[in-house]
Amino acid sequence: MLRKNFLKEKLESGQSVLGTFCTVPSVALCDVLASSEPDFIVIDCEHGPISFETAQGMVIACESQNVSPVVRVADLGAVDILKSLDIGAHAVQVPNITTAQNVRKVIEYYKYPPAGNRGFSPFTRAGEYSLDNAKKLTAQANRNVLTVVHIEGLSAIDHIEEILEIKELDIIFLGLFDISKSLGIPGEVEHPRVIKLLKDLTGKIDRASKIAGTIAMNARQMEEFLDWGLRYITYSVDCEVIRKTYRDIYAHRRKLNPVSS
Repeated sequence: MLRKNFLKEKLESGQSVLGTFCTVPSVALCDVLASSEPDFIVIDCEHGPISFETAQGMVIACESQNVSPVVRVADLGAVDILKSLDIGAHAVQVPNITTAQNVRKVIEYYKYPPAGNRGFSPFTRAGEYSLDNAKKLTAQANRNVLTVVHIEGLSAIDHIEEILEIKELDIIFLGLFDISKSLGIPGEVEHPRVIKLLKDLTGKIDRASKIAGTIAMNARQMEEFLDWGLRYITYSVDCEVIRKTYRDIYAHRRKLNPVSS
């Protein structure tokens, strides 16, 4: 990627960053979310029905408002990582990481040689569609794009020390919902066992000079996570925020004008 990576600059300056997940396949909605001034938006191609054609429009909508577009792919696959980077994502979040070997595969698919083996074409949005950029694209993209992986289960937690040794890894996103599932308490993301793991892992990630991230479902959680040293936080998910906001409005209206039996 040759464009400015707003997210990378903020993190390298020591800032914490706040974004959200966008699961709805809509350029217009992504543009609305970007207008609220987040630091980044995760375009969720794992749990959302988003095509790469729509994702590229969403990437453009983010960048038009100085918001970093991040694409979450469905799995550890070379093709989806390549396409995400080629449409101009500032970072790609790769889910379901369980071992250091998985992370090495991410780097192989993510980086151009000599760091990896990413397929090369300057005729993409990341290369600004130009042969003129062929000589500088590989080195600049290797420096400019952030590498993000999801730690979501006990296997990955067991291998965390080895994972943290991988130099090219920038951000480790701790998936609280999947971690709670792996502990046998699905959905209980504020359970003491989940919180203890989150705090312990955040400390290890920070000591390894990596950036820890997770999802906050409310403002109180967001404040706590920032206090604990997490620096890459997503606030909820687009569909949940929209649904809850309208649900609360309609519930309030029914209180004002209850239907008589």
